[in-house]
Order: sequence, then C-alpha cells, then structure tokens
Amino acid sequence: MALDPVVLALSRSGEAVAHRVAAALGCAVHGRTGRVERADAMFDNALDHARDLFAAGVPVVGVCASGILIRAVAPLLSDKRAEPPVISVSDDGSVVVPLLGGHRGANRLSARIAEALGGRAAVTTAGDVALGVALDEPPAGWVLETPEVAKDVMARLLSGAGARVEGDAPWLETLPRGEGVTIACSPAPEATGDLVFRPLVASLGVGCSRDCPADELAALVDEVLTAGGIAAGSVAAVHSVDLKADEGAMLALARRLDLPFRLFTPAELEMETPRCATRSDVVMAEIGCHGVAENAALAGAGPDGWLLVEKRKTAHATAALALAPAPIETLAGRARGRLSIVGIGPGQASWRTPECSRLVAEAEVLVGYGLYIDLLGPLAHGKARHDFPLGGEEDRCRHALELAGEGQNVALVCSGDAGIYAMGALVYELLGRDEKGVSEAARRVEVISAPGISALQAAAARAGAPLGHDFCAISLSDLLTPREDIVSRLHAAAAGDFVIAFYNPVSKRRRTLLAEARDILLAQRGPETPVLLAASLGRPEENVVFRRLADLEVDEVDMLTVVIVGSSQSRMVARGEGPRMYTPRGYARKVGLA
Repeated sequence: MALDPVVLALSRSGEAVAHRVAAALGCAVHGRTGRVERADAMFDNALDHARDLFAAGVPVVGVCASGILIRAVAPLLSDKRAEPPVISVSDDGSVVVPLLGGHRGANRLSARIAEALGGRAAVTTAGDVALGVALDEPPAGWVLETPEVAKDVMARLLSGAGARVEGDAPWLETLPRGEGVTIACSPAPEATGDLVFRPLVASLGVGCSRDCPADELAALVDEVLTAGGIAAGSVAAVHSVDLKADEGAMLALARRLDLPFRLFTPAELEMETPRCATRSDVVMAEIGCHGVAENAALAGAGPDGWLLVEKRKTAHATAALALAPAPIETLAGRARGRLSIVGIGPGQASWRTPECSRLVAEAEVLVGYGLYIDLLGPLAHGKARHDFPLGGEEDRCRHALELAGEGQNVALVCSGDAGIYAMGALVYELLGRDEKGVSEAARRVEVISAPGISALQAAAARAGAPLGHDFCAISLSDLLTPREDIVSRLHAAAAGDFVIAFYNPVSKRRRTLLAEARDILLAQRGPETPVLLAASLGRPEENVVFRRLADLEVDEVDMLTVVIVGSSQSRMVARGEGPRMYTPRGYARKVGLA
C-alpha cells in the first residue's frame, strides 16, 4: 500500500521550507529535537530516524544535504523495485533532488515539490529527461505487463529507435515515433509488442460456497476472462461480499492474479441488483442481496460500468465480469481488515525490526499499552491511538480485532516479541472461543504476527552469551497460572539443568516466588551459579548486574527486570569493560580440552 511521505526538518534554516513541502504534499513534518521549533513529531537522531522510516517503506523528503540521507539508507539498499522514494531539498527550496525511487514516485513527487517551491527538480533518470516519460512507471489505472524488459526498451529508444504505439495511451505522446519498438496498449489477451500496457478497465466479481476448491474457482475465472476477451492484467481487482473476507479460494485467486481483494456489504451489493442480469431469491434470503458475482463486478466497475460477462457458475463457484468506461484509478469497496501483532522489542528503535516498522507505518490504528505506543516515537504520529492501561489485556485484544473486523488496518503494539508472554496467544484464543470471543466479522480478518527482540534475547546480548546452551523461560506471575504449576515447572527446569529466564519475577504484591525459585535451584546447582539481573533494557535507565545464585535478593528486582539464572555449566569471564556471562555449548570437549 502507498504510504504518505514524511518531511524531515533538520535545521532552523530549512524549517520553513519543510512546512511548505508538507503543505504541498499533505503530509507531516518530523523535526530534529533542539534544532527546529515546530514539527508534527520530533526525533533525536537524523540518521536513525531516516533509516527507520525508509525501512518501514515510508517515502522520505529531507530538507537537508543529500549526503545525510544517502548515509542513512545506504545499509538498507537491496531492491530498487520495492524501496520507497528518497528526496533531498535544499534549505532555500531552490533544488529538489530525487535520490532513490525515481520510477517509484520520487520523480513525480520532486516535480510537485519544485512547483510548490518555485524551485527546480534535478531529475537525472534518462527516460524522464530525454523522453519525457518513464516507461516502467505508468500512470494510475495502467500496469506494465513485463516491467523487467522496460530498461532494454528504454535503452533502444535513447539510442535512436522510434516507437509505434498501438492503442489509446495519451501519456505516451512524448515518445519519438518510428520503427524499432512496438508498444501495445490494450486489454485484449492477443495484444503483443516489445512492451504491453494494460488498462485496468475490468472488474471481476466472484462468489462461492464455503471451502470451495481453489482450482475450481480459478478455472471458472479463466473461462470468464476468455469469454470476455480480457487479459488478466486488465482486471483492477477481485470483488466479493464481505462475508467472504476469509474465503480461502478467493484469497488464493487474488494471490494468483496478483490483484487486490475488495469487499462490499450485502446492502451495497443489493444496490446493484437493478443492473444485474440474474437474481437469486435464495441468496437474498441467506445473506441479504440478490446475488454476489454480478453485483460485485458492477460495484467494482462503478456507476457507469456494464456487465461484459454475465454470471457463470460451477458446482461451488460463480464469477462475472464488468467493464468500466475508463481505466479504474481508485478501487471501490474496502480491503479485508488486518490485525498486525507487532513486537517492538525492549524499547530502543534500533532493536525494532524493519517488518515491525513497516506494519506500524501501514496501520491506520494503533492499539496497545500507552507506554509501548509512546516508544514508537514519530512512527506513531498521525495515527489513531487506542491506549489501554496495564491489565485489561483481553479487552485490548478484543478491541483490536473488532476494529479490524470493521475493515481497518490495525497494529496491536506489544513490547519484546508479541508471541512471548504477550498478546499474540490471547488474540488467537479469542478467535478460537465459541463463547465470549469476538464477532463473526472479527473472525474473518487477516492476522499477521511480526517477530520482535524478546527481553531474554536483549538481556542475553547485554550479558554475553548466557543462552549458549539449552534454556527455558518461566513466568513467575501466578495471576493467570496456578502457583503449583509454576513450582512444578521450576523443579523440572532445575532437574534438567536448564539456563532459566524468569519473566515477571516480582510485582508490588508478588514477592515470594522468586525466592522460592532460588531455593529450588540451589538444591540442584551450586551457590556460585551466575545470575543476570537486567532491567529497562534499551532505555536510558537500563541497568545490568550480575550476582551469585546464593546472593540473589528479591528486593533487587522489580517488574521491569529479566532474571537469567545460569546452568551448572554457566561461567563468568573477566573483560576490560566488565564481566560477561556465558554458557558453553561443548566445543572444548570436542577439541579435547575438557
């Protein structure tokens, strides 16, 4: 999905220009703390913040020297076809330089910025300069069927070849005419050329019974496209009723055709019934509209569209095709709701994964404990926030699912890794409940889990390598787990000689289980066993200390502390910067040193 750009203001001298750029693009300004007076969000480190935005897929416009942006994103460069635009603007607004993503929107954005500022867009991509058009970046409503050959065709045109354009494509008028290159612009499957551009003029509507075989629906759609004389590349989207948001065959079809999957309510589909060729009282009785395939196809084609192929059906599926009078630039309907369960790590931005940042950037709504959302910093700016206090985890997860059930893109923000003592399991528990779960709409949403750096990983990294051999994690909170179960697991872990990471070791009211755990472990391993206490990892107040197991005191630990107790084999090693803890894997034995 396309994300709004962010304008970076790094200095007082460029602050006014940054706000003029943001006004022209309708986006936010992020300002360097202590360097600018006014911004929608503030950041402390320019390189880190630009890199974080780029990793999240956000177009970056920096009112600063080009070198700052280049140094920021250089370590992340890998695929120019997927990376967002990066643009630098001089402090006085006289020069706008698209640095990256020229054919992914940077050139167009630069032109808009230059026009707003009265400056000059320093576009350097050869096609734009010499030919006035980028063949690999068609306008909205068009797609290039074989983008991988565009570079070769562009080179031939730059070397003097002419173009013969077949079909109606006014945006190609600046190309030199002649022989050497054939460009076809048509929805017809038989259209051929060195380049083939497809206008997105067709709308596919589908329906099926629950658990319809994916191959059956795909074969029917192929039949409908053939009957309509429409190439799959000219289909704008797959459309259906929202009750089918999680239908496997439809999701597989959208993936196979590489198309968006758009949904309508039964009431919205019923509005198309007067234009439909077929009506079903049975479907009306079941879901509230007289049909799905034709209705959805027409809804996707818009009010001026018409049925090209009436409903065709198999034992389990239906499909129809509608045509729009012009290329479809804006999709009708809504996307399937999505819940992204993201773990942001212990706190610092550099420990947040690019996938997590991308999912947060794409989300419309952020749900979570308020402190965790705050830790996202500027990445959370401009998004609807639904903050929850500590506790009420079930309400938090249910709320996130229900928002996604309304068709929204929601990120449920967790610390550490969302699947480790966090909200991931509770989301799936709610989805699986028959009672006191969530609505049917919420059950149909897409759920994505993004891994994060867990507290035990962060603590281990700070300490050395205490998890170098077999380890386990045990939560000492008995709010949800019976105390006797926790004690049983402590005895099992002690007998197995595991390194143990203790989560939730104490709270203001829970003070006894950590001491009991210490005593259980002392019965199985020596008093010199190293113990790590790591608190507030990745935050300014971070504190990492080591203790002997025999000296572990409850009063040294709070609810933000992770406690890692070594096995009988764990050791400390002296270093100039301080001691480090490790658990050997057994390599010394392998080479005969033990």
